[in-house]
Amino acid sequence: MSLKLPVYMDHAATTPCDPRVVEAMLPYFTERFGNSGSRNHRFGWEAEEGVDWAREMAAKLIGSTDKEILFTSGSTESNNLAIKGAAYMYEKAPAGSKNRGHIITAIHEHKAVLDPVKRLVKEGFEATFLEPGEDGLITAEMIAKALRPDTILVTIMWANNEIGTINEIPAIGKLCHEKGVLLHTDATQWVGKMPTNVETDNIDLMSWSGHKMYGPKGVGALYVRRHRPRVRLQALQDGGGQERGFRSGTLNVAGIVGFGKACEIAMNEMAADAIRLGRLRKKLEDALTAQIDVSKINGHLEKRLPHITNISFGFVEGEGLMMAVKNIACSSGSACTSASLEPSYVLKALGVGDELAHSSLRLSLGKWTTEEQVDYAIGEITKAVKKLREMSPLYDMHKEGIDLSKVEWAHH
Repeated sequence: MSLKLPVYMDHAATTPCDPRVVEAMLPYFTERFGNSGSRNHRFGWEAEEGVDWAREMAAKLIGSTDKEILFTSGSTESNNLAIKGAAYMYEKAPAGSKNRGHIITAIHEHKAVLDPVKRLVKEGFEATFLEPGEDGLITAEMIAKALRPDTILVTIMWANNEIGTINEIPAIGKLCHEKGVLLHTDATQWVGKMPTNVETDNIDLMSWSGHKMYGPKGVGALYVRRHRPRVRLQALQDGGGQERGFRSGTLNVAGIVGFGKACEIAMNEMAADAIRLGRLRKKLEDALTAQIDVSKINGHLEKRLPHITNISFGFVEGEGLMMAVKNIACSSGSACTSASLEPSYVLKALGVGDELAHSSLRLSLGKWTTEEQVDYAIGEITKAVKKLREMSPLYDMHKEGIDLSKVEWAHH
């Protein structure tokens, strides 16, 4: 079989839709096109049945009840509803104080968490932005040190979208429950790839998205705990009162059915996928770090997702590297910030310098990634780095054993 180019290695940005998902959705565009809110005829009932089934699949995947699942347009909306909705509902303004309550997050969260928190800060809430170590890990101990009497919410992603590092979510959740604080986790890269149980993992609010798990774009879910504690949110969108009043708007029935199908498939296949992808990622990393000196895997080397690797290559200009591997679809950061030429803020949070952060590749594998594609990526990236280094006087100095950190550069 001849290799089809370009090779797709950007599954952390989005995944292709599983053909079984597309098949499940198709009838809801044409035959079962009703509005799930139309309760007085068959077209509405069929649409509602599709939504109910999808809700059940989503709940099964994460170990919740279907009444705890809200459908949204994706993780960005889910994050906004969870963070702002909880902050407004539980604000704790002490008498005579302008502070409306305290939120804890981390500086290398996705922008869909950081920006809602920053918006709340402008509105009178206070926030602590935790800084990870160079492994990118956020621990329960870090949260414990940051907790205050007025803390309302802790929002920490389950696994980082750029480096794959897995945070201590169950332990953080246990601590939050002991202190009467809510835990929200952005689990966009986690759910559908790793086993999840919101009860034993101590989660109160959790966001995830269809298009990261072989479902359609534009549909996601928010888990909202109903018991011990019962979590309430202030709605951000008013209208017809759909989704138990939390999120008004006509439901995207076809998208929701596709989301449900993606959840069902993930339940059956993610364990085998994780083993295969972990093996392919290991092959990719071992070969690249063996063949290319001054290369470094970013993030925690053990506590990480099986399908994401982020590698920095020293003495290489970042844009040149992306151009040189144009037949490999990968990224140098999050898809949502790739329009900016800034080095990845996630890598900078880990203490990676600007130069290295610029010359990093995030390679994320998926269920249709083949051994042949991995071999091709190894060859192309190795060739590109070596070619670019031939033009680097700094690399020549490094090879001669000169310590570049001690060189005094003349300024003209």
